Amino acid sequence: MNVTIAAVITAAGLSRRMTGLKKEYRLLEEWDEQGHPLTVLGKAALAFASCKRIDLVVITVPVDPETGEKAARECIPPGLLADSSRPRVYFVPGGPTRRSSVHHALTFLESYTPEYILIHDGARPWLEPLLIDRIIDSVRVHKAVVPLLPLTDTPKLLDTDGLIRRHIRRAEVGCAQTPQAFTFPEILRAHEKAAEREERENIEYTDDAEVWGEFIGPVASIPGSAENRKITFPEDLIAAVPR
Repeated sequence: MNVTIAAVITAAGLSRRMTGLKKEYRLLEEWDEQGHPLTVLGKAALAFASCKRIDLVVITVPVDPETGEKAARECIPPGLLADSSRPRVYFVPGGPTRRSSVHHALTFLESYTPEYILIHDGARPWLEPLLIDRIIDSVRVHKAVVPLLPLTDTPKLLDTDGLIRRHIRRAEVGCAQTPQAFTFPEILRAHEKAAEREERENIEYTDDAEVWGEFIGPVASIPGSAENRKITFPEDLIAAVPR
């Protein structure tokens, strides 16, 4: 199978800040073209599966059999997995952290030797096709790229006592979104080095750009999208109901 661009969707977390059903498996008040209701994960997967530039999609899922691959498959639009005109979708058991889950997915993809990889949070269902295209165009130039949203509030750097240590200019910082995109061999190597460091030290990486930045080099940025928001708390779903 010839794979140039692959996508990883992370959905192996436990959704501790949500009550009840895992957030990626929640229903949205949205439907696909066949009238099937869309879940958070299903809508995110559909965004990548609808992109003709994506060759393969890997979804990380919990190891727990009740919330693992079977449950994740039931969240994907029925026609997506069977449609040969769309990218193949695979499910990979995740790890105890987001970084380790991504590492599992990258290791699975190693035999397909993709040139580029897009890594996306399964809890961001409102990913626009235009943003996917802009990220792909950018990673071909820069090798590593992250969509950023500008801050509207002025950030402050605090010390351990909660006192303001530094007044940071808004123009100097931004909020990272996903998908984050990288050349595949380099991001796999970076995750291997991150795993080695985690074994030696008490450290946790919060996103893939941090892993790349520590072990490979600079990461470029492009403007993100306000629509590409992440579901973290139950009220995020309420706020997301179409108006």
